[in-house]
Amino acid sequence: MRFLNEYIDASRPLRTFSPENAPETLLPPDSEAMEAHLARRRYGRFTLTEAVRPSWQLDVVPQAGYRFDSYLDPQDGARLPAIVGAVSSEDLFETFLRLLEPLGDTCDVVLETSHESKSTGHQDFLREGIDRTVLESILWDFEDLLLNDGCTGIAVMHPERPLEVQLDEHKLLIVYAHVRTPFERIFASQGISRQDRMRFISQGEHLHTSHTKFARRFDEMTARLSAS
Repeated sequence: MRFLNEYIDASRPLRTFSPENAPETLLPPDSEAMEAHLARRRYGRFTLTEAVRPSWQLDVVPQAGYRFDSYLDPQDGARLPAIVGAVSSEDLFETFLRLLEPLGDTCDVVLETSHESKSTGHQDFLREGIDRTVLESILWDFEDLLLNDGCTGIAVMHPERPLEVQLDEHKLLIVYAHVRTPFERIFASQGISRQDRMRFISQGEHLHTSHTKFARRFDEMTARLSAS
């Protein structure tokens, strides 16, 4: 029962159905069926990391691709163009590092954790002014944490301009930039195509997983990066 023991509810709980309002195929699965669902990583040519799984109803079927989006600043109403992408696990970390290249030689970093605060939101740890090559070297040492922990996220930002690349808790890649062309080229070079109607695992009901070892590793990463 490894997967049933490790996975925890995301922000939205799984729906439940009764025989009166749903066909038999949508009834909650027994533990064996749920175990098999959570053990499944591959959907076609797309492979999930260990960090997250779709709900058993498969509201969203995982796939590779990206689409345009935007971020609305709640304070001034300004919109910042964005790209949201999903990349198969074997290519995810390399794609993330490549997306950092347009940020320049020096970056700011925010490490995000919900290990101790799932009900209250994230804790953020900031490191300003780190050389990008040094950052990448450190991140390679924590690849397993960044890919497979459903309570860890990272955002890397240009220190002066509104440019930001995130690898979030759902292991989605999110880019905020007024000029999106350089990032589109990187996605294309990684074989990731644009799909304007694409939906992501975060938009449906889903489950996250984490471990005590990942909470310790997160502390190690913040220390290595001198983030506070």
